[in-house]
Amino acid sequence: MHKVMVSACLMGRPVRYDGRAKTSEHPVLARWRAERRLVVFCPEVSGGLPVPRPPAEIAAGAGARAVLDGTAAIRTPDGADVTRYFTDGARAALAAAREHGVAVAVLKEGSPSCGLHRVYDGSFTGSTVPGPGVTARLLADAGIAVFTEDEIDAAAARLRALEERD
Repeated sequence: MHKVMVSACLMGRPVRYDGRAKTSEHPVLARWRAERRLVVFCPEVSGGLPVPRPPAEIAAGAGARAVLDGTAAIRTPDGADVTRYFTDGARAALAAAREHGVAVAVLKEGSPSCGLHRVYDGSFTGSTVPGPGVTARLLADAGIAVFTEDEIDAAAARLRALEERD
């Protein structure tokens, strides 16, 4: 049985930068929980960041690949470099995914870790740029199918397709 990694904040854990959760009540998540498929994970907390914490954004909208390659940083509004926490958390997420046989991930859109289609641009003005966060990028690069909280039905379809092939 394939496992599904899910952002901890989507499962009701108060791990976001503001100390809150972004709980999803999607019935598929409830079913996966009952089936014991879930690997609930917060890369930012696993990387060593506290809750609550200052918000952080990929500087100058450089992109996750540049952060992972060490050529861009993730910073807080006061300029503190928190890159290491994000990259350590992304690597911990990938290690957990491999350990548990994760084939699909459902991650919180917009986050510098978990965003898939968009992340904040580093200006702390609410503006976004297209592209993934560092954890989403690392998981996708490893062959894990990554979806947002708005794509849970598509994630379920991918999981069904994988299991039909097995």
